[in-house]
Amino acid sequence: MKKSPLFWFILALVAVAGFAALGPAEKSLGVNVRVVYVHGAWVWASLASFLAAALVGLAGLILRRERLNAWSRALGRTGLFFWITYLPISMWAMQTNWNGLFLAEPRWRLALVFAITGLLLQVGVALLEDPAWASAVNIGYFVVLMISVTNAQNVMHPPAPILNSDAWRIQLFFAVLLGFTLLAAMQFARWLYQFEHVDS
Repeated sequence: MKKSPLFWFILALVAVAGFAALGPAEKSLGVNVRVVYVHGAWVWASLASFLAAALVGLAGLILRRERLNAWSRALGRTGLFFWITYLPISMWAMQTNWNGLFLAEPRWRLALVFAITGLLLQVGVALLEDPAWASAVNIGYFVVLMISVTNAQNVMHPPAPILNSDAWRIQLFFAVLLGFTLLAAMQFARWLYQFEHVDS
């Protein structure tokens, strides 16, 4: 019997959790860096989903294909799911590594604003029958998000700590963890797409 994408999504989450628990310790943060690994992979999976939603949506609008627009909607919702759930993971990373919550961090405030905005946009798009609106919204959302993230200041948040690390073991481990997380995002998008009513 064919397994549901939700089954594979849960299985991928188990793989993410299990693999993260085996992550290499870091000189400054020790084993607490494992939360940072998950935090980073979660953000990248969210951004990758938003990018896919924008690109697929653009193709859907140009080619006027309802299926592509429906995929854009599923991918946009997937990106939003990972974005919203990244917030508590971020707070966990703050608590374990900074010994407290620094909610005035510009990047965290930006993440919260885009979580709320994204949720409102997706609710609005859900009320419209034409999935082409989802494609248009996903394109605009991704462009504005990337401009905002690029220009956001860092106070306590280090700029790309994993990518800027000199330890190849950490970078290799993170790449594999990101792969598991992207697999989870893909399965979640497949599951959401099942609820789209489009011609096959």
